Amino acid sequence: MSEPKYQLLSVLVENKAGVLARVASLFARRGYNIASLAVAPTDDVRFSRITVVVDVESAPLEQVTKQLNKLINVIKISELDPQDSVERELMLLTVKAEPARRHQIIELADVYGGRIEDVGFDELTISLSDAPDRLDDLAELLAPYEIVSMQRTGRVALPKLERNPAGAKAQLRSA
Repeated sequence: MSEPKYQLLSVLVENKAGVLARVASLFARRGYNIASLAVAPTDDVRFSRITVVVDVESAPLEQVTKQLNKLINVIKISELDPQDSVERELMLLTVKAEPARRHQIIELADVYGGRIEDVGFDELTISLSDAPDRLDDLAELLAPYEIVSMQRTGRVALPKLERNPAGAKAQLRSA
């Protein structure tokens, strides 16, 4: 069986009560599967950004965006290509870590840029903010130590910045 195909959508919406519920209910009514969902206000308090990872095998992407555009509080929808965007997700996990093996777990967390957030008698809580596949990799490596609990946020993403100096100069001139 092939792995599901996903598309990242960044949806700018009015920061008003009930908007997230309307977006989520649209997906539920149409039977579209959401793989990940994150929402937070933007730098402008009038707007929030919803980052949704859509299972495009459950619904054609064009249909999803058409339905979202019909919602009155939706300002703008951007499809984010994983190659042209920066994606991050936060993972917190607690791992069994008896004192004799604790250094191995700390080393693994360190290699991935994770932080030890809490230390118990025989457990450690680790946090890592990174690309989703890096979180998967660390969780897989920590599985043999016994993961007691794990929580991940939804993905957040923004387009990569312009790297062409000529394009940047042209933007500065037009500003």
